[in-house]
Amino acid sequence: MTTTAAAITYKVPKRRHPVLQFIVHQPLGAAGLAVIIVMMVCAALAPWVAPYDPLAVDYGAMLMGPSAAHWLGTDSFGRDVASRIIHGARTALAIGFVASLWGSTVGAIIGVVSAYFGGKIDLVIQRIMDVLLSFPIIVLAITVVAVLGKYIVLGIDVNLIIAIGLPMVPKVARVVRSSALAIRELPYVDAARAAGYSHMRIIFRHILPNVVAPYLIMLTAFVAQAILAEASLSFLGLGVTEPTPSWGLMLSGAAADFYQQAPWMIVFPGIAISLAVFAFNLFGDSLRDWLDPKIKI
Repeated sequence: MTTTAAAITYKVPKRRHPVLQFIVHQPLGAAGLAVIIVMMVCAALAPWVAPYDPLAVDYGAMLMGPSAAHWLGTDSFGRDVASRIIHGARTALAIGFVASLWGSTVGAIIGVVSAYFGGKIDLVIQRIMDVLLSFPIIVLAITVVAVLGKYIVLGIDVNLIIAIGLPMVPKVARVVRSSALAIRELPYVDAARAAGYSHMRIIFRHILPNVVAPYLIMLTAFVAQAILAEASLSFLGLGVTEPTPSWGLMLSGAAADFYQQAPWMIVFPGIAISLAVFAFNLFGDSLRDWLDPKIKI
């Protein structure tokens, strides 16, 4: 009697692309990312997307309401509000990304160094971080801007970026430090020390790559805070100055004087700021859930 074994074939389920997985499991984050991409495209193609020159003054069209000629109306100088909002996205995203990048990167390095060396170095660094954390973000930014003044390089106020990014350093340092403390005790780090590797090599090759997830989450979340801080400083006259298009700047000055006669001068820039902050917050929260293995589906 012969027996024949039936051939059993197993189908390996196809894995979805990570982007598709993110869209399926994090629809709100995907919606936020879509808004961010639209903003970035509009900012990159602003000269071609905007219907008018954002700096062009037309005294015959001052304080015109939304119409076919000017979709979002004009301001007190006859400048097209829609064009200024589109070009203002460049200012908001450029300052927001650069400030968040430098603040998060410096904070991550400080957090890893503090966790790795420990002892008195960790104690001193953490007390400095405590001092910085004791100041509200906008208060610390105003102080730094007032002390440093303006320093323009390639049309960008470097001191403004420093002022906005500085309050992010201690927060990122705290979060990254907590992750680095656990990584420092892992066997492969002990093996690297036993092999005689330098501290710099262990930090940059073995610890920093393993704190990328919290770093990316903080980086994304802080872009929203940076955009809001830039708008606040520009509104107070400490950030971007005229005639550069800036959402915060559009809310100050003449807009405050004509808010009853021309409410669109305040409403539409305010919507742009709120939408940008909301989109980055949605994407940042969803990215945190997606990268956290304890939460990830």
